Amino acid sequence: MPSQLSMEQLEELRSVDSPTVANAIEAFKLRDDSQGFMGMDIRCLTPEFGVMVGYAVTATADSMTPGRARDRRGHMRLFDAIAAAPKPAVLMVQDVGPRRTHACFLGDVIASLSRRLGAIGIVTDGGVRDLDGVRPLGFHVFAAGLVVAHGTFNIIDVGIPVELSGTRVQSGDLIHGDPSGVTTIPVEAAGKVYEQCQKVREREIGLRDYAHSRDFSLEGLRAKLLSR
Repeated sequence: MPSQLSMEQLEELRSVDSPTVANAIEAFKLRDDSQGFMGMDIRCLTPEFGVMVGYAVTATADSMTPGRARDRRGHMRLFDAIAAAPKPAVLMVQDVGPRRTHACFLGDVIASLSRRLGAIGIVTDGGVRDLDGVRPLGFHVFAAGLVVAHGTFNIIDVGIPVELSGTRVQSGDLIHGDPSGVTTIPVEAAGKVYEQCQKVREREIGLRDYAHSRDFSLEGLRAKLLSR
């Protein structure tokens, strides 16, 4: 399990938007800039809650295999994992069923139980439902979309590496999400990301200010961009 950040460090990361965090991660050269973040197939469905920062609790699930019996033991394994995980926890649920467009892995009941055990949100390439019942919990939801029925919802495996939107996630990974999307934070850089975010902000503010200044010119812009 990766080492945990202090509550102060988590609050610092929570004060920064996810695009700035994604930019900051690039400076550490720990992965290719095209990796480590979710694509537009996983959308933020609760943008009013702002930034989500927490530790991954991974699971695979299937709600659309016909004829499968419901087995609540998988749910209990997931709840046990949430209870044992570093806090705050974020559910990272990969669909492994035959019809992802109809998959549903969270409603107000699962959200309520997960919230009570220390989870603050879910990221899934499947669907969710009961959003009006989930919102009062302050529970972040990142999903492919909304589905009316839960099908035969079963948790298959818990605590194994999962792949969401082409991004590999392990239990304990640090997750950062906001209305723009979700990125993972490499454990090697987690304690340094906030400081790097300040540098990103300074550079971006400088460029924005220059764009609005009387001194703006294409040659000046070229000099600023190519000197970086």
